Amino acid sequence: MKLLRIAYSALFALMLPFILLRLLWRGRRQRGYLHHVGERFGSYPPRPDRPVIWIHTVSVGETRAAEPLVKALQVRFPERAILLTHMTPTGRETSEQLFGDKVMRCYVPYDLPPAVNAFLDHFRPTLGLILETEIWFNLVAACARRQVPLYLVNARLSERSARGYGFFSSLTRPALRAFAAVGAQSRADAKRLRTLGADHVLVTGNLKFDVTPPASAKSVGIALRELFGRDRPVLLLASTRDGEESILLDACEEIDVENVLIVLVPRHPQRFEEVAMLLEKRGVRYQRRSLEEPVPPLARVVLGDSMGEMFAYYHAADVAVIGGTFLPYGGQNLIEACAVGTPVIIGPSTFNFAEAVRRAVEARAAIQVMDLNGLVQEATRLLKDPTTRGGMAREGIAFARAHRGATEKTLALLEFSAAPVADRLR
Repeated sequence: MKLLRIAYSALFALMLPFILLRLLWRGRRQRGYLHHVGERFGSYPPRPDRPVIWIHTVSVGETRAAEPLVKALQVRFPERAILLTHMTPTGRETSEQLFGDKVMRCYVPYDLPPAVNAFLDHFRPTLGLILETEIWFNLVAACARRQVPLYLVNARLSERSARGYGFFSSLTRPALRAFAAVGAQSRADAKRLRTLGADHVLVTGNLKFDVTPPASAKSVGIALRELFGRDRPVLLLASTRDGEESILLDACEEIDVENVLIVLVPRHPQRFEEVAMLLEKRGVRYQRRSLEEPVPPLARVVLGDSMGEMFAYYHAADVAVIGGTFLPYGGQNLIEACAVGTPVIIGPSTFNFAEAVRRAVEARAAIQVMDLNGLVQEATRLLKDPTTRGGMAREGIAFARAHRGATEKTLALLEFSAAPVADRLR
């Protein structure tokens, strides 16, 4: 096993020049990738004088999912400092929006022994929580050597990811066994994780159900609807991914609803300008949300070029189409839309949220379509049928409320799965 990690580390080191080139390339579009580069190699700002609880959230989705857990830990253990680590600038920016200076934040180090050891030596966390499925073999092994209890929480593992990790089972199995415990989102996730070698796996549910809309979301949503036009039907294309905007805009041309307004919100802010150029190239009359102005009657699209307003967009929409589901991206989070009572249409690619989608469809809070023709039909039907939309809104709110509780289950997992961890948290 040690020899395998040495080989893995050597391969990682050989790939480092290409990783840095990719960092520079991404920095051309998103300058945040060029900031705090030293942190990726184990160089960090001053350490706090309090014990540290470390939570790793890769990017935006994981950081938002961690919000209820972070706040619960701050209430239960006010003497502890919370450290959030990220891989992407957008994850870091989301952390700043959600928590301000109430948490520390930095980039997680590259998975090379010197960088990993520098990170752990600097912050000396009392325990670590890794959200969803980020298994870095050297980082996990280093925590085990230092007897830092490490947990995989809100864990999900698609069949595709399970096959990938299974290909490297000689590394994956000991890494999963090194976790003190695993809190899985669903029974299917738990089964796949156990098959790969994880011990002490419990189903704790999905933390995203515990995320509550900001207090300002409804009022901002109402204000947005005034700008959009109170009498215009509004179809939201939420969290769209690269390549989806073009095919979804083509589909929206076929929606048979008079004066429908399309609100297009790309998933990644670095793509706002790219999508604006796409709209201009297509000759689409559009307006940017950032202008804060009423949308002209002849405008067909609003470009949602703002950060941190997704709940408000859902409040302002009649129907939401969830991005990442019409190309093989695996889907984005539909729970936020359900939580505010926005009827949801979702496409065929949902492996990132398979359990939530299945349950939402069963609850009649969402409609899943298998292609763009199905999207056109269902969007047209729902936009013309306020009674059906009202029913879906009620079912969506009930669905989101019924599946809350993952935060408390995760805290119970941390406190009681092993006595030494409970002692460290006291």
